[in-house]
Amino acid sequence: MQIDIPLSRRGLFIGTAQAFAAIALAGPGAAAEVLPKMTVTRDPNCGCCGNWVKHIKAAGFPIDVVEIDDVMPFKAKLGVPEALMSCHTAEIGGYVIEGHVPAEAVKRLLVERPKAIGIAFPGMPIGSPGMEVPGQAPQSYEIAIFSAGKQHVFARYRGLQQV
Repeated sequence: MQIDIPLSRRGLFIGTAQAFAAIALAGPGAAAEVLPKMTVTRDPNCGCCGNWVKHIKAAGFPIDVVEIDDVMPFKAKLGVPEALMSCHTAEIGGYVIEGHVPAEAVKRLLVERPKAIGIAFPGMPIGSPGMEVPGQAPQSYEIAIFSAGKQHVFARYRGLQQV
């Protein structure tokens, strides 16, 4: 059975308004998530960096990878504190992401948009993205949020799970 509905400007306007309202009320998960491009700078000889990039890509982030032999001056130029430096550095949405930070923490940073340079953790705990070891229980770790001269805990994780 086909129903013919005459199309008028008013009907089109009301229908469009209803569609936008439905999308807005459904929340951010209703539409396809559009994530900004991430640029990852890494040492070409580091295998765990490649595994972290795979984790980030699987979470939906478009990525460019830049490989340089000496990443330390680059990190310092971006404002990463020496105590938080790790094996790879990413830039996204005006922030720096240092180390094996889970994709969900990056997404949270991009949603909350705090005043900071970025988030980081310098270690390579088992179970963090890119450091998964079959048969090994994931370790706990803290992600720091940092700005010039200060830092504090942004999130705590055990493997890929926030705790």
